[in-house]
Amino acid sequence: MNTEINYRNNPLHGVGLKTLLMEMVDQYGFEILFAYLNINCFKTNPSIDSSMKFLKKTDWAREKVEAFYLYEFKNLPRASYEQYSIPPRDRIIPENQLPGDPKELSFEDADRLSEKRTEKSAEREQSAGQCSGESDDPWANWKNKT
Repeated sequence: MNTEINYRNNPLHGVGLKTLLMEMVDQYGFEILFAYLNINCFKTNPSIDSSMKFLKKTDWAREKVEAFYLYEFKNLPRASYEQYSIPPRDRIIPENQLPGDPKELSFEDADRLSEKRTEKSAEREQSAGQCSGESDDPWANWKNKT
């Protein structure tokens, strides 16, 4: 029995990081990539070489760029809950899901997405503080622990 998993349907299969990055920069430019991904290598002295150097060293950033490539640039449906926890290069894309044309992205959409992320982050922080019974005041938290 063949236990090897077929990753050939994954658009990242056989695509190098440099090729992936050049395709996205040609389509969107560094400004849009920074607006959507919020990774400084796309803002501060952006170039393919400097971005490559950073992304090769930083797993979380490379995975974020690869996920963006799959779901924005290749326009695939979002990953299932089980697949979401797996790095993008290791995800199994169902045979019936084929890559599409790159999505049209804008700075306005990036701003809305950023606002939505900020709200969700604030909600998570607030609910985490309520669950632990901690106050927003760090001194109050310290006093309660001593």
